[in-house]
Amino acid sequence: MVVDAPPVPELLAALALPEQLDRYLARLLPEQRQAARALRPVLAAFAGVPMPADWLFEARNWAAAELAAIRAVVDAPGTTVRLVLDAPAGPLAAQALRTARAGLALHGRRVESLTVNRLLPDGADPFLSSLHKAQQRQLAALRLEWDTPVVELPQLGREPQGFADLAALAAAAGPDALLPTAAPEAAGAADWPVEDRLTGAEQALVWLVPLPGAERADLDLVRRGDELALGVGPYRRTLTLPSALRRCTVAGAALRDGVLALRFVPDPALWPR
Repeated sequence: MVVDAPPVPELLAALALPEQLDRYLARLLPEQRQAARALRPVLAAFAGVPMPADWLFEARNWAAAELAAIRAVVDAPGTTVRLVLDAPAGPLAAQALRTARAGLALHGRRVESLTVNRLLPDGADPFLSSLHKAQQRQLAALRLEWDTPVVELPQLGREPQGFADLAALAAAAGPDALLPTAAPEAAGAADWPVEDRLTGAEQALVWLVPLPGAERADLDLVRRGDELALGVGPYRRTLTLPSALRRCTVAGAALRDGVLALRFVPDPALWPR
């Protein structure tokens, strides 16, 4: 199934919604209250503890099942993103593309390929020839920066309409453009490694978050209890900390080679000696 998605900010907002709603449901009716459902009459009668009505438990279970089904599709290894962009138009467009790449990685979305649209042909006209050469230089830089296939589509001089125009674009893209590629998979939060450096000079646990395309100035980090709110430019995600890191405090962060290293040191009040 192929979904013609909106631009990356709106796409990520939609893809992140099931995870966010699942978190809200867990706060509304945590597991402890669900487990205590069988004791509802006893708690209400003797302890004076208010308990939600049965319909609320049933609605929560139904919603959790629906969200789990959606997340199973969205988070499946075979679910990928194919970015379509107009021919590179300068440093601002390239920077926006890098930020979008980091936002997709933050949400664990794998970019399978890039389709660069509206590429100009070379010709005798000096103006068009100079634009063509500039596009080719930017296209070459894009290929070096991204480790995914890049599909080139020409400028038709008009909006594609009808089978003939689509056939022309398909022929320009090549026979393999629609086939799945072997691009590396993006790792979700559950796959991001935590390195144990407690026995070394660093004396810390380091959570490695791959964020290719991110820049240090665009990063935002806030700890809220057992959760970490991480932002890259306009993109945000609230992450549940791995169990070991919940007993630690954030000691620092560093971005190197597209990987954000978050340093945690044990909290003496929570970490057993």
